[in-house]
Amino acid sequence: MTTFLDWYGCATFRLRTAGLTVFLDAYIDRAPTAAGAGRSATEVTECDWILVGHSHFDHLYGAETILANTSARLIGSYETVRVLEEAGVEPDRLLCVAGGETVDLGRGVRATAYPSLHSCVWSHQAMHPADEVCLGDLGVTLQQQQQRMAALGSFLMTELDPLAVEHLRSSRSGQSPRGDGGALLFHLETPDGSILYQDTSGHWTGVVDQLRPDVAIVAAAGRANVDGEPIQGSLATYVADHVARLQPRQVVLCHHDDWLPGFSVATDVEPIRSAIAARAPDAVLLELGYVDGTALF
Repeated sequence: MTTFLDWYGCATFRLRTAGLTVFLDAYIDRAPTAAGAGRSATEVTECDWILVGHSHFDHLYGAETILANTSARLIGSYETVRVLEEAGVEPDRLLCVAGGETVDLGRGVRATAYPSLHSCVWSHQAMHPADEVCLGDLGVTLQQQQQRMAALGSFLMTELDPLAVEHLRSSRSGQSPRGDGGALLFHLETPDGSILYQDTSGHWTGVVDQLRPDVAIVAAAGRANVDGEPIQGSLATYVADHVARLQPRQVVLCHHDDWLPGFSVATDVEPIRSAIAARAPDAVLLELGYVDGTALF
């Protein structure tokens, strides 16, 4: 076994493969009210690459610190790169991708970016349990989505625990993304096997139907987005369908812990586990603890 995966909470992972250290997202520092790995981005002193799925703070915050303390380079959307440049990161350490680009990470490891979709976070305030069936919200215009997002932002800043609100303020300091920046998924090819990484619950079916990773890291949180519309059903059903399309040998969940209490929920994995067993019985669900050095290959 030479490829290891450590979950830092939310959708952030450290992947060690072929002598490289690759962070998938960079959100390590959490609100004091949230359980987590008990780590900080300031503790990261070894990193070769950072791959960021989209520009929201719970994915991007911390990247500027890791970049300052290591010689790493970052791959992300044009919006992610704009935000980090404004935060003072040198442009030559940032690679912009929009989908379709393959980046040579060295040592026989390659990462290909594909266009993806963010979950329909505008459709709810608190997140739903994994087995709750959600219906409606079809055909909502971008302007309506933006109005709902503004209402959600007001809710977060006024209704959460004050410690969580302070965390939101500090994590957004110096980072003002224009939305999610265009969500991406990454397909990594390593000497040991292939890994798909996706940090939010959404996809274009025409994209994922063409991919066959050995390991699929998939988000399991919020109202999923399929081909531009919110899922009509439960999160568990979406995850199982997503896995069935990808046909991986192993599945890892992300974004399913209670990373921001009052908004997120500690997801009950049992409905997801059962749905995957019924829809994609050949896939093995790996349930990671925080920073437990899980061997993938």
